[in-house]
Amino acid sequence: MAGKIGVYFDLQNIGGGLDVEALAAQLREKWGDLTPVVKICPVLAESVDEIRADIAAQGLDGVLLCGASPRVDADLYRFPVQVEHVNLREQCVLAFKDPQAGSAPARDGAPELLTLMARDYLNMGVVKLQKSEVPDSAAVPGTPRILVIGGGWTGLTAAAEAAATGYEVVLVEKADKLGGAVNNIPVTSPQGPLWTDKQPADLAAKISRVTDDPKITTHLNAHMQKLEGQPGAFTAVIATAGGPVSVEVGAVVLASGWAPLDEKYLAPMGLGKSPRVVHAAQFGKMLAAGEVTARRIAFVLDTTLAEEAVAAAAAQADAAEAQAVAEAARPAAAGAEGEEKPFVKEDLESIRHLAYSNAVNSVGMLRLANIVCEKTNDAVQAFILYKNMTVPGILERFYKKMQNRLGIMMTKADVTDIREAGDHMVVSCQNTLLGMDFDLDVDLVVLPTGLVPTTAKDVVVEFAYRQGPDFPDLELFDGFADSNYICFPYETRRTGVYAAGCVRQPMTMDACEEDARGAVLKAVQSIEAAGHGVAVLPRSGDASYPVFNFVRCTQCKRCTEECPFGALDDDEKGTPKPNPARCRRCGTCFGACPERVISFANYNIDQIGSMIREVQVPKDFKKEGPRILILACENDAYPALDMAGMRRRAWSPYVRIIPVRCLGSVNAIWVSDAMSKGFDGVMLLGCKYGDDYQCHFVKGSEICAKRRDNIAETLDRLGVQPERVEQLEVAIDEYDTVPDLIDGFVGRIMELGPNPFKGM
Repeated sequence: MAGKIGVYFDLQNIGGGLDVEALAAQLREKWGDLTPVVKICPVLAESVDEIRADIAAQGLDGVLLCGASPRVDADLYRFPVQVEHVNLREQCVLAFKDPQAGSAPARDGAPELLTLMARDYLNMGVVKLQKSEVPDSAAVPGTPRILVIGGGWTGLTAAAEAAATGYEVVLVEKADKLGGAVNNIPVTSPQGPLWTDKQPADLAAKISRVTDDPKITTHLNAHMQKLEGQPGAFTAVIATAGGPVSVEVGAVVLASGWAPLDEKYLAPMGLGKSPRVVHAAQFGKMLAAGEVTARRIAFVLDTTLAEEAVAAAAAQADAAEAQAVAEAARPAAAGAEGEEKPFVKEDLESIRHLAYSNAVNSVGMLRLANIVCEKTNDAVQAFILYKNMTVPGILERFYKKMQNRLGIMMTKADVTDIREAGDHMVVSCQNTLLGMDFDLDVDLVVLPTGLVPTTAKDVVVEFAYRQGPDFPDLELFDGFADSNYICFPYETRRTGVYAAGCVRQPMTMDACEEDARGAVLKAVQSIEAAGHGVAVLPRSGDASYPVFNFVRCTQCKRCTEECPFGALDDDEKGTPKPNPARCRRCGTCFGACPERVISFANYNIDQIGSMIREVQVPKDFKKEGPRILILACENDAYPALDMAGMRRRAWSPYVRIIPVRCLGSVNAIWVSDAMSKGFDGVMLLGCKYGDDYQCHFVKGSEICAKRRDNIAETLDRLGVQPERVEQLEVAIDEYDTVPDLIDGFVGRIMELGPNPFKGM
């Protein structure tokens, strides 16, 4: 707890909008001995040495910097004590809108409402430091060994790169040989300059690099039996032909790859019904084995036929189930033995793997067509029919070269029918680039391969976690082992486990190599972070972690169940068992706790509650206006507010903003504190969730929305309109809309009138 705080005003960044001398005097008067140093610095960045001297001379244990946002130049202000920032620039002076004078920011003098706003923020900053402590270390002795699951192209690259960093590696492969799918791809699409020609896979050299390295231990015909512990101190149990093998590892690279989409999804296009229809992976095997004898081959990249058939079947299954429920009967069952089973709703989701895989199939079809033409001295005619030709990055050069390749004809086309006609196939094409519809006679039809991540089909890692052995289901990802594909590539929802290659998203072989290197780097960072007792992304370097008061714990299990990252286990009674190195420091656990027994040293229930109580709430609603609390997510909403302020997009001066680590950390007591204090409304401003998911902590905004519903019910019972508490979503780039969201909420509160508890 900070007992002696130095306060420093950054005059340059505050500008002339505030009477800084008066604000400094108010701080000295209110806080007395708690703030023995209160200084006004012409340029704060030039006063770093002076602040260090004050810390030594005055024995300060906290520094409060009053000026720009904490997101600006934070690295300049690293001191051996706790540091907090008061945002008087972006979210005070620049964002001030005088209700009587429009939206122009204050420049000449300091309007009363602006001064009141600044005072509130300063007092909140002081009490935030006063209620904060330096976290104890939760360092885990990092085991310098990385487990790689999967011995395909990505896994081999990851193992070799990890060993090159000096780490020991344990490689687990379920098959009896290394190489995975690349065993059937002797020639690959371009993987280097000039990016115009296919090239040998040279898989043997990649395998030798791994098998010849003494730092790499390889287990074939093996799979994971159990992974327990936490980053830096995992224990992996590997099931091998010789029995279980236990090994200590610091982090995991998941490179288990993909499996082809079930053939039933492409059955409407003839797959599985005619031997003259295969998917790309099957054709690759045939080509490698020298089994391709066809001379006219259609490579079809339009799967509309299959998608429409699956959608229709799913709708029919829904209708049948609805009718069965209406008749109080059991839901429609699968077809009888020997009959084709109907599609169900989940199948409609799964067919999206074809769309996800489009870039891989586009490049793959070009490669396969090129190889087959070359192998037969251009005696083969290859027809590439596409709805969308998706070629990533510099591989566009390969695509352009294939456009001019002898023996290959490409056209955009809607494939409306694929049917067998005697000893050949007929592919009906409409809306082609040729300006005409036509039927194409071919010997063989090659359809796309849907790349389904292994994590969508099986439990791959076998976590010994409270929340189960598998990765938590996130419907949006359809089984891909991503945690936040927007901001944090390689991250999974299990800290210390990093996905690479096609288990993360469908990608070409050159991209898989790059992905493997990235995942290895993340694994190394995770081990090092655990050794220093600090968090990984998104709060990288944060040394805090949840601390439990077990005396008051009621074993309700809400914290263990709601943690998005499985950081908490529990014993047979339900008492939480923390794993600090798994924790991402979002605070969702203490937001869930009804007894408020969970806290972080520098972020806790009492701290935010005390900040709320420091706001001066006027009693006269009509004369002095309302007061509204905004709890803003630090990852999207708070930066959006900063950017709006920098662009002079001002908002109502009646709001007071407190950043929170995640809306998942919002505890209902904070809303209660605000209402008891007399606040007229509470806005929860956070990341998007649902179909437009952007939450850095995966489920924080969604969890908060559910809690808000409970809060609304409580307010209603107390005679307070539930509309006074509202959750709104904003993306980090929607800064131009944030002021309107705030002003709209303020307007609704003005219509509702004062909080019934005001002045009580």
